[in-house]
Order: sequence, then C-alpha cells, then structure tokens
Amino acid sequence: MRRSFVTDHSFVSRLFKTRAIVAGVVSLLLISLLLARLGQLQIVEYAHFASLSKENRVRLMALPPNRGLIYDRNGVVLAENRPTYHLELIPEQIEDLEATLLGLGEVVAISEQNIEQFRTALRTHRPFESISLRTRLSEEEVARLAVNRHRFPGVDIAARLSRYYPQRTSTVHAVGYVGRISEKELNTIDVSNYRGTTHIGKTGLEKHYEAELHGIVGQQNVEVNAEGRILRVIDKVPPIPGNDLILNLDLELQLTAERALGDFAGAVIVMEPQTGAVLAFVSEPTYDPNLFVHGISVKDYAALRQGDYKPLFNRALFGQYPPGSTLKPFVGMAGVDAKAVGPRESIRCIGYYTLPHDKDHRYRDWKKWGHGKVDLADAIEQSCDVYFYELAHRLGINRMHDYLREFGFGDRTGVDLLGERSGLLPSKEWKRKIHGKVWYPGETLIAGIGQGYMLATPLQLAVATSVLATKGKKIQPRLLKEMRAYNGEVTALSAPSVSWVKLGREDIWDQMHESMRRVLQGEHGTARATGWTLKSYEMAGKTGTAQVFGIAQDEEYDAETVARKLRDHALFIAFAPIEDPEIVVAIIEENGEHGSAVAPIAMKIMDKYLLEEDAE
Repeated sequence: MRRSFVTDHSFVSRLFKTRAIVAGVVSLLLISLLLARLGQLQIVEYAHFASLSKENRVRLMALPPNRGLIYDRNGVVLAENRPTYHLELIPEQIEDLEATLLGLGEVVAISEQNIEQFRTALRTHRPFESISLRTRLSEEEVARLAVNRHRFPGVDIAARLSRYYPQRTSTVHAVGYVGRISEKELNTIDVSNYRGTTHIGKTGLEKHYEAELHGIVGQQNVEVNAEGRILRVIDKVPPIPGNDLILNLDLELQLTAERALGDFAGAVIVMEPQTGAVLAFVSEPTYDPNLFVHGISVKDYAALRQGDYKPLFNRALFGQYPPGSTLKPFVGMAGVDAKAVGPRESIRCIGYYTLPHDKDHRYRDWKKWGHGKVDLADAIEQSCDVYFYELAHRLGINRMHDYLREFGFGDRTGVDLLGERSGLLPSKEWKRKIHGKVWYPGETLIAGIGQGYMLATPLQLAVATSVLATKGKKIQPRLLKEMRAYNGEVTALSAPSVSWVKLGREDIWDQMHESMRRVLQGEHGTARATGWTLKSYEMAGKTGTAQVFGIAQDEEYDAETVARKLRDHALFIAFAPIEDPEIVVAIIEENGEHGSAVAPIAMKIMDKYLLEEDAE
C-alpha cells in the first residue's frame, strides 16, 4: 500500500524566514562588534599601537665610546683595549629568562658571580638594551653558542673592546684598573652617558681621570626584524672616544726600581725636582690588574687579600711610616734657620742623651759608644742621634712642627691620584685634641729623629727631598704629562702648583747639600760603601732606619732574634747631580733594617736615568 506525504509549504517558508532573520541579526551583531573593535584600535588606541609597532621595527641603541689609552712618557702602552666576545641578552625578547639562563649554563660555563652581576645590571638597564652575561668567551664557546643559538631568542654574541694591561704587575699602583660598574657607582655617575658601558675606573689614574678616559656615548636608530636582528641603520650619532693619557712615568726606570727593590715590600718614588714629574711610582708587592677587569674570582681575591704584605695596598700613596733619620736634614736646617744651633757649633755625643730635668732616662744613640764632638755636617754624615736630640730639645715641638710643614710634612702633596694620605706631623695642640694628653719633652726628642708620632708617606719624602734639592722650590708632583684627544689635539693642562720655602740664610741650602754629599762620599758616611762606587756624577743622600716596635732602655736590638716583619724599616732619600739636581729618589724597604742597605737601589735608578745604564 502506498503512503503519500503532503508538504506544508507555508510552514517551511515561515521557518526559513525566521532562520534567515536570526542569522542576519547575529551577523549584524558580529559585524558591529568587529567594526567597533576596529574603530577602537584604529581611532581610540591608534597612538598607543602605532608606538608599539614602531618600537618593534625601530630601536634606539647606545653606542659606548672607546676608552682612552694610557702610555708612558716614551709611548709604551700601559693600558689598552682588546677585542673580546661577550654573551649578551636582551630581556624584552626573552619569554622565560630563568629557563634561558639555565639553558645557557648547559652550553657554556656561567658562574654564580656572572648571574649576580647580570641581575644587578638588569635592574638598571632598559628592557631593550643588551646586558652582558659572560665576557671573554673562547672561540670554542663562541662556536657552541652559535650552533645552539636557535634555542635562545634574545641571546647574542657581541664583539666588544675590553681593557687590558700589557705590563701586567708593573705600574698597577699608579695606573690602577677598571671593573664592572657597581650599584653604588650608578648613583654617582651620569647614567645617560654610561649607556652601553659596563666598566668604570676603580683605582689609580683610571679612576682619577675617569671623565677624561671614558668619552661621550653615541646613539643610533636601527631597524630590526621580529628576532631583533638589525636590518639597517636609520640615523646615527657616533660616540666620542675618551682622551689618551701620556704619563710622566718611564717604564724602563720603573722596572729598574722594581727589580732593585727585589723581594722586599716597600715603595720607591722617583721625581724630577724642577718639574714635579713622577718618573717611577713603585709599590711592592704588586698584582695583575687584568684579574679585576671582568670580575675576579673569590679564590684569587682571597689570595691577594690574605697574601703576605698585602699586594693590594698602595704603599707609595697610602703607606705612612716613621721617616727615621731621613728627617734629620730638615730638622737640621730648621735648627740653623731658627738660630737654635750654630752651623759650626759642636755637640758632644757619648752614646746617649738625657734631659736636664731627668738624668735617669737615657735616649740612646744608634752608636753605643757615641760619635764624640760633632757639628751639623758631621751629624748628618754619621747620622748622630744625640745631636738631633739636643737640637729638637732646643727647637721645641711646635717650632719644629712649623718648619717641617713648610717642606710638606703633614700635608697631602696634591698628586693626581685619589685617597692620598697626609702622614702625621705632631704638635702639642694635636696631642691635646686627639689624645687629650699633654706633650712630654721626651716626645720632642723622639720626633727630632723621625720616630714616635711622626709619620710620612714615600711621596711626601720625595717632595720634601725635591724642595731640598732645588733650594726651596716645592712643586706639586704629577703623574700625567699630556692628554691627547682622539683627533690628535693636545689638551692644555693646568700648571702644577709651586711655592717656595724661604730661609733666613740662603747658605744653609749649600751647607746641607755638602753634608748629604758626605753621607755617600765622606770618610764616615753611613752610605759610603755605595758612594765609593759612584761613576761620573755626585749624589747627595740621607739614610734612615725606622723602628717597627719599641725597645726598653736595658734591651739590645738583635735582628737575628726578631721576626722579619718586626725588623726595622730601611729608608733612603737622595738627589743627583749635586750641582744641578735632575732626579730625586725616595725609598722605603719594609724590614730592610738599615738605610745604607737600600742606597744601592738609588744608585741603580740614577745610573739608569743619568747614564742610561741598566744594572741588570
């Protein structure tokens, strides 16, 4: 039996119309929403997204300047820039920074110190700036990173110039070194001028002349692709390189002084007395500054800090020592000028000295049986302590203080290095203010031979000796000779400050020159063993010995029973030639025991400078 179906055309037509209307309404709603969103993006938020789009395409990059080089007076490089490979990250291009750091650590060695330094830099850099994670990559490490680069978006290998000190341990206490910029330093520098720069001067001339060495940062707008690779440079303001420094230092003379000092800790300052030019600036022991440039390891730093005689300590600038008998020429001139003693007046030395009101306490001379009758010239030649006990007693501490200050004791010399110490020039007022105690007459005697509270730096001794050599000219010592811009233009330097020490009798200078000549060439001179070997010039000098610890009246100093670190310091000051001084030397050899033992060091330095002969 056949079944027939009758179609309700009216119902179907209504159903179709309803569905069409619903679909049309939904489409209109969707189109309206789309148009509204487009309107918002294109009109309301146009400026914001246009800026984001441009930033994705154009990036402003800092161009760090090349740091100026440092040379000695003969053009020998003391600090230069060498190309190295750096592993750098751009934070905004990295989705998971921690995972990236972990992954990079599987490819190349990355220390905790590297990560700590990176995180410090991360807080101070903009998200689109490159931040160094590792420096001084080896070629093998560069190759491994290149192979794995696809795994690390936002990671790049950049060729940078890094500071290098080709002389290594030599001149480090003068030149100093650079290191990574710390958070503390970021608060004191012009951050905008250090964009892209990771290092700054930490010590020495590198720090003192940081502004001149650093230069001026440049910038460029570059077009980059989605991966951050540079496609083209849109515009560019090139950086201005830092100035080069040409120093007064003479590397060959510096090396001569370092070798002559040998294994002893100490310092040597060599100066031109007429110009103040510092020719050698030695502090021993020393260290390699290259260890600090990219971050020194904890192990290496601990070795330097805990090493014997502290290599990091700049003895030439910070070391404060009792000047010992090297102070006697200055006390002697003060005594004659103040008429406390006549230039030919003799004083009897019986091996000890007693104050008029205290006959029980004996102030001993270094020569147990004494020197007999001595005048000023004899006392300088033989370094008679008793003579200067009497002279100091006649002068008094305050008058002695005023004269010695004229020669630069107790004041900074003004050398172009930061942190210079001022030594210590005591007086009655100083002791009352600092210690709250009165000054005793016995302390005046001890100060008269450069002991007790008296302290001087090697640099102060050199400047004072320079005043003596030039018969009164006190000139500011200077390490920098010339500053030269990248285009060869020489920057004019201000003249070093000069003052004059005026004495009532001008012949005192000549008398002291002759007395110091006898130290080396007199029959009883304390450095006669060295003086007799001098060649074609005459040297004036003064030996000195400074006690490291006190000795009771009834005790004898026996070097054989005293630990090396407790033995006396040896000092020597000198200038040559006597008739027209060209060079001044001040030497301190820690625990060297006798000033006469270091006089040969001065002779080797002067032979090198005056005769161009190297003792080695």
